[in-house]
Amino acid sequence: MTDSWATSAAVAGVDLHLDLTGPGGVRAALIRALREAVRSGRLAAGTRLPSSRSLAADLGLARNTVADAYGDLVAEGWLTARQGSGTRVAPRPAPRPAGRRPRPAPAAAGPAYDLRPGSPDVSAFPRAAWLAAARRALGAAPHSAFGYGNGQGRPELRAALADYLARARGVRADPERIVLCGGFMQGLALLGRVLRARGIREIGMERYGLWMHHRTLEREGLAPYPLPLDQHGAVVGELDGRPGLRAVLLSPAHQFPTGVPLHPGRRSAVVEWASRTDGLILEDDYDGEFRYDRQPVGALQGLAPEQVVYCGTASKSLAPALRMGWLVLPEHLVEEVLELKWTGEWGGSALDQLTLAEFLTSGAYDRHVRSMRLRYRRRRDQLVAALAERAPHIGVTGIAAGLHVVLRLPPGTEQATLQAAAWEGLAVDGLGRFRYGGEGEGAFDGLIVAYGTPPEHAFSGAVEALLRALPGSAGG
Repeated sequence: MTDSWATSAAVAGVDLHLDLTGPGGVRAALIRALREAVRSGRLAAGTRLPSSRSLAADLGLARNTVADAYGDLVAEGWLTARQGSGTRVAPRPAPRPAGRRPRPAPAAAGPAYDLRPGSPDVSAFPRAAWLAAARRALGAAPHSAFGYGNGQGRPELRAALADYLARARGVRADPERIVLCGGFMQGLALLGRVLRARGIREIGMERYGLWMHHRTLEREGLAPYPLPLDQHGAVVGELDGRPGLRAVLLSPAHQFPTGVPLHPGRRSAVVEWASRTDGLILEDDYDGEFRYDRQPVGALQGLAPEQVVYCGTASKSLAPALRMGWLVLPEHLVEEVLELKWTGEWGGSALDQLTLAEFLTSGAYDRHVRSMRLRYRRRRDQLVAALAERAPHIGVTGIAAGLHVVLRLPPGTEQATLQAAAWEGLAVDGLGRFRYGGEGEGAFDGLIVAYGTPPEHAFSGAVEALLRALPGSAGG
């Protein structure tokens, strides 16, 4: 009887076991079993049941027995029956378990406009091109791609990245020295563990940066040492004053959030420091492809592949949801990082990796980046022009590259401006949110305005809301 029900359930799109034993005869047992299946949630509201003829045949019962059972359950409100729609499970309010607190009221609606950094315009994700690449990649994928794989990631993507990074970012990359990871944060955590295992207890970090970077490294047992910033980027000369410091995290192409590239003299200086002290530079190249007014600043890794770990990601160029990042490692670090990954730090989906490999080798990635570069440049120009016209007293810096600018506010106005922005339905971050280790020399009030985040249709409205919130602007 159980086997025959499984057959009928597969036809009906339902996989359910019914126990037809118990007192009262077969009809009563069928009613009891269906009622319990609905009550317990095994048969969800709207589920279509097999016809009485089909179920009767599969269970070895008379059709009238099943039809009568259905009729009784319709009368009781457990099922519904309509001509042409068949017999279905009736909608029922879900009972609230005793002792459970009532659900809280729905949260207030989010901001009307979002200018917070950290995301590209995800509405521009190239869905059709990505889907086409996925189809081609799946069609050509070897059977081994559907297994567990290994911690280093698919060789197809590592080869495609080695090609692309050498061409577009000046990275000296060998596919065997590339390790794929689930975004930059997983890569940073892995590197933190490797440094800790090597006896390193302190790491230099730019005074301004993302708090989660500091938190991640602290969790791995490293104490961040804040490096001052000026108009030439991080003051890397400070590293020489810390004899025990043998690692530093930098964003040399486009410092986050100030937007300043590391000066060529300081690039040379930090590479010389790493060579002299057997130190390690972690290079966060989070948005290096987006430069507008001149050629992109090449990766620091090209100057010293054995002293620099290049950290890249698809989060800004494509979408954070891909959870796709990569480390280009000095040869002496590869085995240590892979050994850690084998302890449970697995990479992302091999199928997504194959798709990105196809996306890169087909030229679709280059086309997408060029298209987005033009879009973001138009937005940047629109924002800078609006500020020059209606808030000329507000300084704008970091405009040459990336997906955000820094607005320099009058002293003491950052918090009030953030409150005014909230009143305008605008989500935006203050510069102080990204400051680590106290005010420090050169600290100032400011806003980080991410012109890359809003969808295209919302950008003009976001700029207007920003202008209304700025102190002393002609935004009304």
